[in-house]
Amino acid sequence: MRRILILGGTSAIAEATAREFAKRGDALFLVGRSAARLAAIADDLKVRGASNAQSASADLRDVDTHEGLIRQATESLGGLDTVLIAYGTLSDQAACEQSVELMVQELQTNAISVMSLCTLLANQFEVQGRGVIGVISSVAGDRGRKSNYVYGSAKAAVSAFTSGLRQRLYRKGVAVVTIKPGFVDTPMTAAFKKGALWASSDAVGRQIAKALIRGTPVLYTPGFWRLIMFIIRSIPEFVFRRLAL
Repeated sequence: MRRILILGGTSAIAEATAREFAKRGDALFLVGRSAARLAAIADDLKVRGASNAQSASADLRDVDTHEGLIRQATESLGGLDTVLIAYGTLSDQAACEQSVELMVQELQTNAISVMSLCTLLANQFEVQGRGVIGVISSVAGDRGRKSNYVYGSAKAAVSAFTSGLRQRLYRKGVAVVTIKPGFVDTPMTAAFKKGALWASSDAVGRQIAKALIRGTPVLYTPGFWRLIMFIIRSIPEFVFRRLAL
């Protein structure tokens, strides 16, 4: 039985992943902003087979709460084996271009607060000599594009941070999984026109659960995004800067 903390537990991807662990009889602790929504998800996870499902309401942008939340989850579950950091916002690029305050806020949410959690979890797992830290980054972090470079910059920072963390913790028995979804059909992307490259949150959740169990270093989900991003990264700068991406 795994003891799993999911930070951002009300997101569609997090909920889909949690259901996969519930089927295995694992114990889960969910953190998010909506207490009512968290309680409903926890009840559903118990019905699906979770040996335990608890929750706590918090604003994860507030780094001062992080240490206490991790301690609460660890005590409630009787230990901690696996963590999934699954929250974030899809930045309004145009608005961020006009407002330094908003741009900094987006980086705080999507990068700095995530790094805070990773640092605390890394130190705890390093001491216990085992554990898995999974962090949802994005393919958007693989190369900056004019359409979403604030969001992409935050995700690039998360990807670089978790890469270094993975190398630091490798010999300590701790796995760090960087998760890079492509287009996922969730409430956050409801306004976008969907096409062949889009995946369901359920499909992505299944792949994330498998990656966390295996300790996969980097997961592109769906897998074809690895090739797509390789191609995008390979475009010469003198060509890339002229593209409308």
